Formats: sequence, C-alpha cells, structure tokens
Amino acid sequence: MAFATIVLKSGDRIPLIRSIPMAAVHVACIAAFFISFRWSYLIVCLALYYVRMFFITAGYHRYFSHRTFTTSRAFAFVMALIGTSSVQKGVLWWAAHHRHHHRYSDTAEDLHSPSVRGFLWSHIGWILSDRYNATRTELVPDLVKYPELRWLNKYHLVPPIALGTIMFLAGGWGMLVWGFCISTVILWHSSFSINSLMHLFGKRRYATPDTSRNSAILALVSMGEGWHNNHHYHMASTRQGFFWWEVDITYYILKVLSWFRIVWDLREPPRQVLEQAEAHS
Repeated sequence: MAFATIVLKSGDRIPLIRSIPMAAVHVACIAAFFISFRWSYLIVCLALYYVRMFFITAGYHRYFSHRTFTTSRAFAFVMALIGTSSVQKGVLWWAAHHRHHHRYSDTAEDLHSPSVRGFLWSHIGWILSDRYNATRTELVPDLVKYPELRWLNKYHLVPPIALGTIMFLAGGWGMLVWGFCISTVILWHSSFSINSLMHLFGKRRYATPDTSRNSAILALVSMGEGWHNNHHYHMASTRQGFFWWEVDITYYILKVLSWFRIVWDLREPPRQVLEQAEAHS
C-alpha cells in the first residue's frame, strides 16, 4: 500500500510497517531517562555490546563471509547463534550480501555504497528496503549446506527475542532497556558505520578500486573493523590491523582462542602486502 511505503527516486521501497520494530527499539532507549539508573545496567549493556560485536566481526564477517580461519562446526554454530542475537538478520543473509558488496564495491551494483547512493542509504536505508529481503543462497553454497545455519537464518528473530526475554526476567524493564535496547542500538550503528563512514572518512593506505578507508577510532569502537581499507585490499586476512600499532581486538581474541584449538589456521597478511603498505607510507 502506497501510504505504508516510502518510494525512493531509485525505485527502492522502504515499507514503514516493517521499519517499526527497528524504530521501536530506538524509541525504547528513551525509557532510560525514566528508570532509576543502576551500574549493573551499564555493565550488562557494555558487556552485551562487546560480546555481540565480537561475534559479528569474528563470526558473521571474518568467518562466515570470508572464511579467514577454521573452526569446528560446533563453535561455528555458537558464533552464528550469538551473532544472530545482534538483530542483523540471518547469518546466511548477512554473509551473502557482504560477499556481493565486495564483488561490486562502490559501483552501481553495490548494495550500500555511500559514494553512489548517499550516506543514509548506505548506513541504514538498504537494510530497511524490501529489495534485499531475500537470502542470496547462491552466494553462500559453502554455508547453506548446514541445516543449523539454515534454521538460524530462517528464524533469525528467535535469538534476539530470547535475549530480550532473558534481560527482562533477570532485571525487569531497566535491564531490558539497557541490556537489550540501548546495547543493540549502539551495536547497530557501530556496525553500520563500517558500510557508511568507512567509505567516506579516514586514510587510504592502499589504492583499492573502491573508496574504503582506515580509522583508528572506529577500529576501537568496532573491535578492529575500522581498518577497512586494509580489509578491502586483502580480505583473506583474519587480521585486519596489519601492523602492531593498528589495534584489532577481534584478532587478539581469535589468537587466544587458537591457543586452545577452538579456532585455527588464522590467516595473516602476506609479506608482499605489508611491503606494499610501507611503499605507500
């Protein structure tokens, strides 16, 4: 229905009804001003932010989208499950669209290029659009063969609903608002900023065909994803902060996990990639 849909000049449509849940989570954050503050709320908020950010960066991105390291099927499911609780749709959907983004980065075919479609579209518009609801399973044949991933992808709202329920049962409305809503909103925009801001602001070490950039600030906020130009230049590397001074918390955690053989075969940037970086510095 026309009154329930925003139609953009490009022809893309953003259904208002389907946008209500995301808007509602944002609005719910205002309730924090009417709830007595507790330090436990803030601690849980930050803990859930960083835990879920790790499983987005390590799981959704570096493992499922790029397969930059190896792990067991059991831990892969754990990464998918906790990543899904971040309310960024299903793991197959996420990985497929991300692979498409790398194939067509900053061209007319790119899903979320700010240089082609503008900041707001790249940051959040494409997610709300009904054009990209379908999971491009043909782009993730290595993942779609696992029934547990297909189930999580189909029922991707189950983990976040379960998490929200646990927060409410554990600490009432205050914990629901802080532990789930505020944590999720911060997580959304920190993640989405890699699609938008990291193609507009920052430094370009490598002359990639796209507009990807590096930002130390966003790397800290996103646990290493801010080294975006590095990543676009050599996406096969588990480590996105190529040099010791480029803080990549996700990589450090994966490195520790590798000591216990929870993950293994972490890929480092090859020497020639580092030499090319030094040549451009």
